[in-house]
Amino acid sequence: MDKVEVAVIGAGVVGLAVARELALRGREVVVIEAAGAIGTGISSRNSEVVHAGLYYPAGSLKARLCVRGNQLLYDYCAARGIAHRRCGKLVVATRAEGLPRLAQIAASGAANGVDDLRLLDRAETLALEPALNAAGALLSPSSGIVDSHGLMTALLGDAEQAGATLALASPVTGGARDGDGWRLHVDADYELGARHVVNAAGLFAAQVAESLGTPAPRLRFARGHYFSLAGRAPFSRLIYPLPVDGGLGVHLTLDLGGQARFGPDVQWLPDTDPATLDYAVDPALGPAFEAEVRGYWPALPAGALQPAYSGIRPKLSGPGEAAADFRIDTGTPGLVQLFGIESPGLTAALALAEEVAARL
Repeated sequence: MDKVEVAVIGAGVVGLAVARELALRGREVVVIEAAGAIGTGISSRNSEVVHAGLYYPAGSLKARLCVRGNQLLYDYCAARGIAHRRCGKLVVATRAEGLPRLAQIAASGAANGVDDLRLLDRAETLALEPALNAAGALLSPSSGIVDSHGLMTALLGDAEQAGATLALASPVTGGARDGDGWRLHVDADYELGARHVVNAAGLFAAQVAESLGTPAPRLRFARGHYFSLAGRAPFSRLIYPLPVDGGLGVHLTLDLGGQARFGPDVQWLPDTDPATLDYAVDPALGPAFEAEVRGYWPALPAGALQPAYSGIRPKLSGPGEAAADFRIDTGTPGLVQLFGIESPGLTAALALAEEVAARL
């Protein structure tokens, strides 16, 4: 049986960030990924937004790691030449009744240490983005966008340069404590010994935990669809409506080429095997998306939205429940497990890696 100091299960952005952090600290690391490539799950099916830390309760892991991760991510992208843009974001109240909610979000962000937020009245909002329908907005200058695939490639390169290895097409099918470490069953007939294990398996984190004989929370899956815009949008910033149950609303994000996409909506899925989840985007959702977008962009041309892609988030809370925090379980010796790592997981990835390293 081969042995390693740390096995990281999952080669999404968080798993790769963890592997990089541990390898840079001198740990012997192998990353075990069930798919045939890195970042094929949550990490490649999101908005690629760099969040500032506005929405999360003060003192929560999401708040602390998002704010820390925001600065780490911008610094890392600048140092490594990863495509990104600190374009800023407007959270928009389309009617006066929404202005108190904007003030609440601003106060939440300030409590989390986000110190560059500005509440704007209608005139100030339209001076920045004339095409908006807005009674007012909250400006977040430190929000932005990042090339998530470029980021993951850089993280993997750093990890491998520091001695980590990657094993693709290697699903973990079980495992158990073995002396002062772990014996992992990988694929059908391979065993790997590891002193420490990090479960960063994303949608599959609960399944992996159960296969290791450890308790796992119930994960709820929420699918979010995205539509792309035919033509160019008249916006230079990210445009967000007020948050909705289960998400941040159908917002406008820009890619690094300036093209706009809209999403995600929130569609709660029945509990199911994450390996069988359906990522199809029904074109019939288009009219509902158009109606949502016209709330803040009335001039959206009819029929301009085209189905793009969907992503699925592993949530620790269900419909109508308060959004749950990230969960980092360390109750089993030699095992760190990450559950419910949804948004802002991309932004928080480097900070999550620090957190895991500190707890290992």
